[in-house]
Amino acid sequence: MSSLQTPDNFNWPLAYEAEALLSRHINAFLEKNSFAAALAQRMHAETGTEFFEWVDHFVVSPEHEKEFRAAGFVPETTEVPAGQMALAHPHAMLPRVLVAAGAAPSAFPRILAIRPEFLADFMGRHGLTGEICGAPGARLRQVRVGEENGATLLAVERLGYRGFVVQEPPAGFATTLLRARELWRTRKRNFANDDEGVQQAFAVLEKCIGLVGRDVACELFFAEEREFWMFRNRAGRVQKRRQDMLGLGWANHDHHTYRCSRRHFPDLVKFMERLGLEKRERFYAGAEAGWGAQVMETAAVGIVVFADVDLLPDEVNEDYAAKRLPEVAKVGTVGLWCGLHGDSFLQAGMHHLEARFNHPLLREQLAAEGIATMRPFSDFPFLKQAFTEGERWTVDPGRVERLRARGSITDAQAAAFVKDGAIGSHLENLERKGGFKGFNQKAVSAIIAAVDPRNVREVSHTH
Repeated sequence: MSSLQTPDNFNWPLAYEAEALLSRHINAFLEKNSFAAALAQRMHAETGTEFFEWVDHFVVSPEHEKEFRAAGFVPETTEVPAGQMALAHPHAMLPRVLVAAGAAPSAFPRILAIRPEFLADFMGRHGLTGEICGAPGARLRQVRVGEENGATLLAVERLGYRGFVVQEPPAGFATTLLRARELWRTRKRNFANDDEGVQQAFAVLEKCIGLVGRDVACELFFAEEREFWMFRNRAGRVQKRRQDMLGLGWANHDHHTYRCSRRHFPDLVKFMERLGLEKRERFYAGAEAGWGAQVMETAAVGIVVFADVDLLPDEVNEDYAAKRLPEVAKVGTVGLWCGLHGDSFLQAGMHHLEARFNHPLLREQLAAEGIATMRPFSDFPFLKQAFTEGERWTVDPGRVERLRARGSITDAQAAAFVKDGAIGSHLENLERKGGFKGFNQKAVSAIIAAVDPRNVREVSHTH
């Protein structure tokens, strides 16, 4: 049985009641702790994010357990401090709750923990001098930010771990961790033969797992993937800097999107499975769309991947992530992007990173930074999604010629790609409500078509 708790047919529910209950408790905490309240205001004004999205968990007294269970929360089997129980909503993307047995009744959470990416960055930006519980390399580290009116704010840092118990790392593990991080950062991605690149990726993967274990290797891999993507995406660099000004990092990431060639799609999926990700829903938007996607997730690390690939109509009823798809001359949007830039897995890096924001607010704030946003491709009360205007990359003429020679692009298109380059990457402005975990298939199909490199209008969007 999968460790992911998924509803039938991945029909992700809207957990508005659960979200409202969490918000009520979080707001009650903010009324008691002025540092947290001021931080929430700064998150909104300076990063376009909301405090809710940074909450890792909070602790309530026993009289609140019933209301959380009534809202859909269930006990989660994970490590907790003595006398506590973890509650989580199994089908929603929401903070978790710890119930502390024997705690005195309280109308507000006595403890609330936010999660920046790195504690040292958060402490440095806010002038905090407390001692971090958990040495560098610990699976969970935490620091006491401050206590007011009986409300204690914590900040936590996670490393491939979903539990709540601080445990010191083995002797020398911090050094081993740095070695694994360097292996990912120095991984060669560009080979004359992509098969060699795939072999190299798996070789590095096995070394990293041998050094630090699967879940930590997963955490480190995606941190480096975000770093690689940012070097090729100005919107990502600008927004990361805005979040770093508050010491937050990318801990609000929602999912990581990879575009993959038909040849190497099963390699990508196998690689992700080795990192602990499990297959979730598959997408196929119809014969005219020409693409499919496999969503994957690891609950232990909190990573979700959306992996795109060109598909033919007769391939959609199969597990297209489990076999090598034959080469075809005609390429769709995903295949053309990979043909021009390389696979996300290899040379190109991610097509885009999605993080959770206040959707309209971030749009305004990025516009003030000179970064335009495309029209939303999902605009629902529970899911809003829009790309920033794409980063245009130069294209290797050799890649263009191979596509032209195969008949995948016309002579005119080839000349335009060599002259002007092609859109390579985006930042995605995403907002979820009701803890909605899913995606809108029709909307995803529309945006994939809208950013096809053959669409010359992609360089001019409504701001």
